[in-house]
Amino acid sequence: MNPTSHYAQLLGREIHWMDWGPKEGAAVIAWHGLARTGRDMDELADHLAGQGFRVICPDTLGRGLSQWSPLPDEEYQLSFYARLAEALCDTLQLGRVHWVGTSMGGAIGTVCASGLFVPRMKARIASLVLNDNAPELAAPAIERIKAYAGNPPAFATIAELETFFRTVYKPYGWLSDAQWRRLTETSTRRLPDGRVTPHYDPAMVRQFTAHDNDYLIWRHWDAIEAPVLCLRGVESDLVLPPTVARMQSRGPGAAGRLQVIEVAGCGHAPALNVPAHLVPIEAFLRAAV
Repeated sequence: MNPTSHYAQLLGREIHWMDWGPKEGAAVIAWHGLARTGRDMDELADHLAGQGFRVICPDTLGRGLSQWSPLPDEEYQLSFYARLAEALCDTLQLGRVHWVGTSMGGAIGTVCASGLFVPRMKARIASLVLNDNAPELAAPAIERIKAYAGNPPAFATIAELETFFRTVYKPYGWLSDAQWRRLTETSTRRLPDGRVTPHYDPAMVRQFTAHDNDYLIWRHWDAIEAPVLCLRGVESDLVLPPTVARMQSRGPGAAGRLQVIEVAGCGHAPALNVPAHLVPIEAFLRAAV
């Protein structure tokens, strides 16, 4: 499938997204992780578009081709991201959407599906897929993410940056050489001195310092009425088994609307690029259409 690239002013910020598949297809919002871009969803979007879904893959504010926030302490937080999601759905005139979110993207989907930040989004979310995300994240893993995300390295060459990505994102599981190259090329920006660095605003990490416990979102979990699929990397240090057990006893879990799949060969987070990841997601979405 050949996607199209789009930009729009949402809440006064220029946001970029890729649009895959037929416009009349059931809509899926595929939202990437903290320090990543919407191009991480290429394999998922290509697969779902080939099955008749329309897939929207945004770059979050401060990532990829979207604008960096001039107000980082106010806008790099889940409540503002939820408002951006609402504005995106309004712009695209999407009444109902399925949501697939990796890590941070899953947290944004959770707060949208709860309706507590943006009430109109609750009725919009037909189903929610959490890719290695939960309403509570392991504190040591958060510290690890803060350490690397807030101080992105710079390298003289693209090849060196690719080596870095292959190391830091090894928990994604298997990627082909071509996929590693695309991940690198879609995640690179060049600095004024000519070196290359990951393509995001380092200030986005202030979400963790300006907003204590922004990712502690049990009250949102408890308010979700949509069906939920949680993919957990077996080796994940971010989503721990006791947290998954708690998810199963509360909110959609207690109501029998939660499925959990343990994904072998991955930590945080499965790359959503192989049949073992893609087939269960497609089946879940079809059951929720």
